[in-house]
Amino acid sequence: MSINSLDSGRMAMHRRRKRINAIALTLSLGAMAFGLFWLIWILFETFRLGLGGLSLALFTEMTPPPMSETGGLANAIFGSLTMVALATFLGTPIGIMAGVYLAEYGQRTWLGSTTRFINDILLSAPSIVIGLFIYALVVARFKAFSGYAGILALALIVIPVVIRTTETMLTLIPNAMREAAYALGTPKWRVISNITLKSARAGVVTGILLALARIAGETAPLLFTALSNQFWSMDLGQPMASLPVTIFKFAMSPYENWQKLAWAGVFLITMGVLALNIAARVMFRNKH
Repeated sequence: MSINSLDSGRMAMHRRRKRINAIALTLSLGAMAFGLFWLIWILFETFRLGLGGLSLALFTEMTPPPMSETGGLANAIFGSLTMVALATFLGTPIGIMAGVYLAEYGQRTWLGSTTRFINDILLSAPSIVIGLFIYALVVARFKAFSGYAGILALALIVIPVVIRTTETMLTLIPNAMREAAYALGTPKWRVISNITLKSARAGVVTGILLALARIAGETAPLLFTALSNQFWSMDLGQPMASLPVTIFKFAMSPYENWQKLAWAGVFLITMGVLALNIAARVMFRNKH
């Protein structure tokens, strides 16, 4: 085979690769533009319709009856903040400890493999299934909707996210750091608490923030557990209002004042979740 034939074959292959690369790049940019188009449209509509409902009464008054000229989302905002915060405080320690076990102790054990498999199932399970589980376990047994049931449902969503993030971040820590600490006579529990967890702190916190952002907008689990409450209530043993459920109820109604409050609630949740995701991205970037 002559040199000219080889050069022609190489040029043909090079042109074919360039065409394939151009097609792949075009499809990738098109997919990105398609996603950004809908994202920008959603954010635009949220700002356009949500800003009009913002007022001082939104944060100081209870959810109103239909066709009322006044009213706000104070009880729903308080209920969401309370249940999300308590669910995060409940689920985070469990998730971190389970993630530490999987990364540091259970990498090659049957218990670790089983735990990891169950965690993957929980991570991909629809939130409505978790809500139904807590409904059957707590609500149906005690014959009452409550804030406690809502907290349990949200905590079950937090736990697998924190477990996966903690395990992933800890496995990224080089074994040389652990071996150096062991060589100095440091016990394993102190190596985990003072070296590996400290080194993976930014990634673990990122996982917690992402889990918090996920449960902030969950509606289905709260429909089966906390239900809702039109009035101010700090009793977690009773039905409790939340922003997602209130938005669902108001957005489906034919009343203009309820729809306006629903869009204001959507704006609050969107801004809150956006802020949490930005914080998580900033922390993850600083990690590297």
